[in-house]
Amino acid sequence: MAPTSAPENEALARIVLNNLENQHDWTGAKVHTQANLSRPMIYGLPPKRLYVHPDEQIALIKAEKNRSERIPQPPEAEWVLPLHLAEKWSPAQFAAVFDAIDAIPPGSVDEEESTGPEDADAQWKLWRGAKRGKRILLATVQDDSTITYYFMFDGLVKPRQN
Repeated sequence: MAPTSAPENEALARIVLNNLENQHDWTGAKVHTQANLSRPMIYGLPPKRLYVHPDEQIALIKAEKNRSERIPQPPEAEWVLPLHLAEKWSPAQFAAVFDAIDAIPPGSVDEEESTGPEDADAQWKLWRGAKRGKRILLATVQDDSTITYYFMFDGLVKPRQN
């Protein structure tokens, strides 16, 4: 049965939080509640970067070629929205979630602070930190406790290059 009450949504969030911390090695993961959210969300830091914008990917390749060295890809804090497989969400419900959150979860280190001045205007940094678009990681929990993760973006996003 799909979670519909606050205790069921909180239990779902705890299940996903446990999975992120113990199976996927996330750090600093916390359950986040606020008045304008219909359910608790989670934010935290995955062990490696989960998403690179396609235009950033191209800019990184060019910058690495010019530098003759790899550019570090530190992980970025991510929002996670726990859902049950049986739930039916409308585009309006997802829009309300995107309207309620900031692009960067609370307590995250801004990318500008962690790099040197020579990288401050780098083209590949246009998709990081506060400049990135809003995205959430949907954590879809199934009845057998399997959790499947999908990225969802606010608005249109260019497809990734493989």
